[in-house]
Amino acid sequence: MDTATLAQASDIDFSLVALFLRATFTVKLVMILLIVASFWSWAIIVQKHLVFRRARAQAAAFDATFWSGEPLDALYSRVGPNPAGGPERIFAAGMAEWQRSHRSDGAMIPGAAQRIDRSMDVAIDREARVLNSNLTFLASVGSASPFVGLFGTVWGIKTAFEEIALAQSTNLAVVAPGIAEALLATGLGLLAAIPATIFYNKLTDDSDTIASGYEQFADEFGTLLSRNLDS
Repeated sequence: MDTATLAQASDIDFSLVALFLRATFTVKLVMILLIVASFWSWAIIVQKHLVFRRARAQAAAFDATFWSGEPLDALYSRVGPNPAGGPERIFAAGMAEWQRSHRSDGAMIPGAAQRIDRSMDVAIDREARVLNSNLTFLASVGSASPFVGLFGTVWGIKTAFEEIALAQSTNLAVVAPGIAEALLATGLGLLAAIPATIFYNKLTDDSDTIASGYEQFADEFGTLLSRNLDS
């Protein structure tokens, strides 16, 4: 390679901003889409981390309160009509059905245990939906971003070959900018996909663990109420 070509290539700005500005409209659109998807993914990751940490703290605090020996009716009155956390909402759902199952003479309406379990199952399902909300977006970003970036790369390389044909030259100064711009799209696709995939798996596992704790509490609470019914 002659010194003139090397000097011409060294004058090309290969910074990320310059590569973006030189890209075609289609490739720019792909890059912007991937950058937005990446920022949105990180916002979901941080938000879910805070939500899950709060859910664990609420579960631990309520579990300690529940097994402290305080009467259930008193605890239900203290929880009030607006429970603060998932375990409290599940407990309130069970207790509400428990109280509705009492007849005016103090006897229990038949089938109370099944209705209480269903009420708590509905509450658990509602809490699980809240925990899993927006996780599908992370899964979509993790699976689709590499292909979106690859589309930008293919389009950029196509444009680079067109420029080579128009310039009728294959020297480094003609080839390098277009190829670099095209590869930047793939890099952004991977930059968005890798964290989204990793944290989707982690957050899904955390969500399942928290929901499993809710189900365990509901089973223990249901057993306690069933024992009271039998007695």
